[in-house]
Amino acid sequence: MKLTPCGWAFLRAEPQVGVRKKQTIKHTPNMLRIAIQAKGRLNEQSIDLLSEAGIRVAESKRKLISRAEGFPLEVLYLRDDDIPQAVSMGVADLGIVGLNEVAEKGFPVEQIMDLGFGGCRLPAAGTNTPPYVKPRLSLAVPKTTSYEGLAFFRGRRVATSYPNILARYFAEKGIEAEIHTIEGSVEIAPAVGMADGIFDIVSSGGTLISNGLVEVEKVLFSEAVLIACPGLDSDKRRETEQLTFRLNSILDSRGMKYVLMNLPKERLGDAIRILPGMRSPTVLPLAQEGWCSIHAVISQDQLWERIERLKEIGAEGILILALENMIR
Repeated sequence: MKLTPCGWAFLRAEPQVGVRKKQTIKHTPNMLRIAIQAKGRLNEQSIDLLSEAGIRVAESKRKLISRAEGFPLEVLYLRDDDIPQAVSMGVADLGIVGLNEVAEKGFPVEQIMDLGFGGCRLPAAGTNTPPYVKPRLSLAVPKTTSYEGLAFFRGRRVATSYPNILARYFAEKGIEAEIHTIEGSVEIAPAVGMADGIFDIVSSGGTLISNGLVEVEKVLFSEAVLIACPGLDSDKRRETEQLTFRLNSILDSRGMKYVLMNLPKERLGDAIRILPGMRSPTVLPLAQEGWCSIHAVISQDQLWERIERLKEIGAEGILILALENMIR
């Protein structure tokens, strides 16, 4: 389904073969409505995030709208490139979509928060959990090309599905180039003689490598963001704040661990200097004289370095627990 300049008359189910009764959509007035991608990885990640926030959403399965449980919310299923316009027009109050689509479409929306997904994870030496890598919009050229800077693109043909972002970028850099808009497999354009380079979304870079291309300029880093209609009334603003409160508690807990340990009281000052804590570590007395228990929250990135230092000052019985939610 594509948006049309005249509005959203298409908000009804597409007719199905062998089904005579037309599906109708019942919208509850004044209920907050959020648009998410109809299918694909961003759809799954959006539903998973809402689920972690106690909001249960049914899979789309040919539906255009469904009612959530656990929060007064309706979910509208759209193509990702239609979501910015839907939110801008007020058809949806909120939307979860890639920043690349927001930047490309250029519709007036409020960017509420980054959601921390929509990227990929690349293996890193010596780690069990690969680091999160934001996808980015990048310029790429054939690996056999002698590339010495942006001047290479002056007067050249560049294929892309994001002509508006690329045009703005080239204008800022003073580069005049031929921008050819392609929907679909942009990376094949240089191989078939359609373009001298491409401008496309890159995650791991595997697709570029398999097509004999090399990334030469990173233009815009992107991930899923929550956007809002600028014209929300006070009631929907309040509901949006309640929703973002839940989402922030989940995002804040990601990459964090809850650590408990026993420690001689005489080393308590050393431990407090090592442990960050949300305000300060929690300290509880133990039944055994001269000992205490310390509870603290540590980021995954700092975890093992801090644990090693704590063991050096006598910490023992260390427990490391997953952190489900964190409310600041």
